[in-house]
Amino acid sequence: MLRVEHLRIGALPPLSFAVADGECLAIEGPSGSGKTRILRAIADLDPVEGQLFLDGTERREMPATEWRRLARYAAAEPGWWADTPRGTLPAAAAVQARIVRLLAAVGLDEDVLDRPVSLLSTGERQRIALVRALVDEPRVLLLDEPTGALDIGSTALVEELIRFQLLAGRSVLIASHDTALIGRLAHARLQLAPSARTPKTARMPPP
Repeated sequence: MLRVEHLRIGALPPLSFAVADGECLAIEGPSGSGKTRILRAIADLDPVEGQLFLDGTERREMPATEWRRLARYAAAEPGWWADTPRGTLPAAAAVQARIVRLLAAVGLDEDVLDRPVSLLSTGERQRIALVRALVDEPRVLLLDEPTGALDIGSTALVEELIRFQLLAGRSVLIASHDTALIGRLAHARLQLAPSARTPKTARMPPP
C-alpha cells in the first residue's frame, strides 16, 4: 500500500491519502492545479515536505534510487537519453523477453526500439515510455496522461495493460483529463480545485 501523509505542494493544502494494492486513484483537476506535481513528488523527483510510505516503509528509510524503482513515474512527455529507445531500456538478457511482451501488449514490434527517437510518433514514444516504466515491475505506477496522445485502438491496449497491473496487485495513480478513462479504471478520485481549496477524495464503484 502507498500512503501519503501531509504532502505539501505549492498552494495546495496538505494532502493525505492511501492507495491500496490493486487499486487505481485518479487525480483530476484543471491544467495547473497540481496533478503532475503530485505524481513527481510521490516519485521523489521534486523536493517536498511530507511523508510517503510504501508497505509501511518511509521513503527516507531507503536509497532514493530504490524508492524511484518501486514508485515509477511515467511522464506525459517522456525524456530520452539515447538516440534510440533501446538505449534507454535495461540491457540485461533476463528482461528482454519481458520487454518484447510488454511492447506487444501495447501494439508495438521490437524493431521500434532501434528507430531514432526523433522519427517516432508521439503515441509510439508514449507507449515505449510505459513499457520502460513497467519493465522492472515497480510496486506503484504514477502515470501522467498515459493515453493523451493515443488513438482509440492504442488507448484500449494501454488500458488493458494498466488493468493487468492492478490485477497483479500494483497501486496505480493516474493524472488525466480523460473522464471516460477514469470511469473505466479508477476506484477513487482525488479532485483538485482550481484554487487552493481543500481537494476532495471520493470513492467510486468498482470499474
